[in-house]
Amino acid sequence: MHIHILGICGTFMGGVALIAKAAGHRVSGCDLNVYPPMSTELAAAGIEIMQGFDAKQLDIKPDLIVVGNVMKRGMPVVERMLNDKLPYTSGPQWLYEHYLKDKEVLAVAGTHGKTTTTAMLAWILECAGLQPGFLIGGVPENFAQGARAGSGRYFVIEADEYDCAFFDKRSKFVHYHPTVAVLNNLEYDHADIFENIEAIKKQFHHLVRTIPGRGSVVVPADDVNLADVLARGLWSRKVVCGSAEGYAAADCGLDGSHFTLCLKGQPVCQVKLSCCGMHNVKNALAAIAAAGCVGVTPQQAAAALASFKLPKRRLELVAAKGDIAIYDDFAHHPTAIATTLQGLRARIGADKRLIAVFEPRSNSMKMGANAQLLPQSFGCADEVMVYQGPAVHFDVAAALTGCPQPYTVCTDFNALLQALQQRMAPHTVFLCMSNGSFNGLPHRLADLL
Repeated sequence: MHIHILGICGTFMGGVALIAKAAGHRVSGCDLNVYPPMSTELAAAGIEIMQGFDAKQLDIKPDLIVVGNVMKRGMPVVERMLNDKLPYTSGPQWLYEHYLKDKEVLAVAGTHGKTTTTAMLAWILECAGLQPGFLIGGVPENFAQGARAGSGRYFVIEADEYDCAFFDKRSKFVHYHPTVAVLNNLEYDHADIFENIEAIKKQFHHLVRTIPGRGSVVVPADDVNLADVLARGLWSRKVVCGSAEGYAAADCGLDGSHFTLCLKGQPVCQVKLSCCGMHNVKNALAAIAAAGCVGVTPQQAAAALASFKLPKRRLELVAAKGDIAIYDDFAHHPTAIATTLQGLRARIGADKRLIAVFEPRSNSMKMGANAQLLPQSFGCADEVMVYQGPAVHFDVAAALTGCPQPYTVCTDFNALLQALQQRMAPHTVFLCMSNGSFNGLPHRLADLL
């Protein structure tokens, strides 16, 4: 079968392309912005990529068109697809019908930590010899690529609550029918498609409804929004993290790099992580618990996590010279900003100057959703620098009123770069945070070193 994927260079749709190619299909695709690492990963797999969304590309007459959620009515390729009555489906639907229905799926959902927890869980199953397939919404350092079919019975997938396509506004994860679902946390996000948190809770409960009675739901003990979701009905086994009734961490190192794993109140083994931050301790607990649902022992999981590497752009050290360091992170929600800064502060200590550099880049942040949470999210930084690009639709400086740290808002990127260069003094650490490219800022700063 010849499958043509519209919007192929996103991490999810690119992963679908790699899995379809591994299944023996001819795969091609298009996107507006074709750039590494996904473009090179797809090219290496022998997948043809076309630039843009013109209608003429459908002259290749594919057997099926898989439509990404970046596609909209009015785009020439979409209009031709509909006018010519060509067969089409969404990425999540194709993935389930042609692949996942024959697998035992472990899905990782939540507002924060999905990519890291999915990568942790896949690595645990890999080290346990289970040869899992996976689709990770990032670039995992422990694997050669972000998606693979896998020869084992298990498939680990990052389960996003974002919608599927212009014709299917359900969350992606309702298509996956997991046996094990990790619900990491739940906060308001994706303001471009969800009116309020109640709308997100509804989608999360739709996911819960698809989990079989023999399956499991892994949840933190302290998330009131997830507790509300499960109160609406739970027909599967509940596995709790962060309390004595389930999996918990004791004797945590100050930077979260090691802890004692406890199960039902009893110490089981030591866990050492190469990453830092209490948020990664929580991610590790969830991954260990999910792996336990398919028979992997805590000791096996702990051994795997000792060699786990964070995915790209998760507190990634881009450059260092002397004791000046530049980190890059995907954080774009106030909670993620706060936890990332806390983890880095614990790692570098109190004697270094930590400068938080932030770009409101997600659809939610550009709209000003959760802006009231921004001032306190920077509490562990010494100074805050924010780039307000032309697509940001709220007054960032006004939103930061009350921030306990000195802050500067730049509307000119070059001015931001110059201001940061002036701050390149000894004992300084820069943390760049954006879910976009940030105009290559981390690497530009590295060049200035």
